Amino acid sequence: MTEITLIANAKLNLYLDITGRRADGYHLIESVMQSVDLSDIVTIKRGGADIRVSCSDPSIPENEGNICYKAAAVFFKEIEEIIENSGVDIRIEKRIPHGAGLGGGSADAAAVLIGLNRLYGGVVSGEQIPEIGAAIGADVPFCMTGGVKLCKGIGEELHDTEPLPERVYLVVMPDFQCDTRGAYQRFDEAPLPRNGGLEDFLSSGEAFPQKLYNVFQRLYKDERIDAITKRLSELGAEGACLSGSGAAVFGVFADNGSAMNAAKAFPEFFTAVCKPVSRGIIIV
Repeated sequence: MTEITLIANAKLNLYLDITGRRADGYHLIESVMQSVDLSDIVTIKRGGADIRVSCSDPSIPENEGNICYKAAAVFFKEIEEIIENSGVDIRIEKRIPHGAGLGGGSADAAAVLIGLNRLYGGVVSGEQIPEIGAAIGADVPFCMTGGVKLCKGIGEELHDTEPLPERVYLVVMPDFQCDTRGAYQRFDEAPLPRNGGLEDFLSSGEAFPQKLYNVFQRLYKDERIDAITKRLSELGAEGACLSGSGAAVFGVFADNGSAMNAAKAFPEFFTAVCKPVSRGIIIV
């Protein structure tokens, strides 16, 4: 096998709180993440002596600054004593909005690690691959696994949870991005008390859309984000919330038709009607 194509699924943070800060500056979180079928397509082809990245989104770097490039470089560093020729072409068809808090970059990196390991005959063990992923980005281990998980630590500690009741998600990506660094700085200067609603969320069953929580929405205090969540609720969402560090917002709907109708209210923004999926990465 010299070429492989993978579907890299986005994630939503249904619950997200900051619980502290490590000595190295990384913030500790507790989050319930759900994979959805909004996805990028990553194609990897062996050959040559260099790592080459191309992307359909011109705003995404195609050099060492690309997270997929970093993932390939770390992978090849891991196997350099086993494999001599480490050239690869990586092509990314972007469908997940950039800078949205939907884990698009992390999902692409996860696809690269899984794809390269498959192309090279499983030279890295299944236990090592998530460890390599964690060194690239905190969300990468979850994106490799997918489904619904409780994530702790800096996001790399994955715990199984009960499946959530079936719902449809409408993602709305506005035409602005969020100041994530500024939000963390505000938290460090004046930490918010822990929300304390995680167990309530996990045990809420059919009522889980009413238990959505994202600490960043409180930290930003952005009227534009709050307006989108309010509008989604007015359009019939059972709950609405920011995902990750933003700026994408999602609403939880009972059925596909309701979500599709609600999407029409945001003609100026990117929208996607999504369903939950049980895997983060799918080999085509």
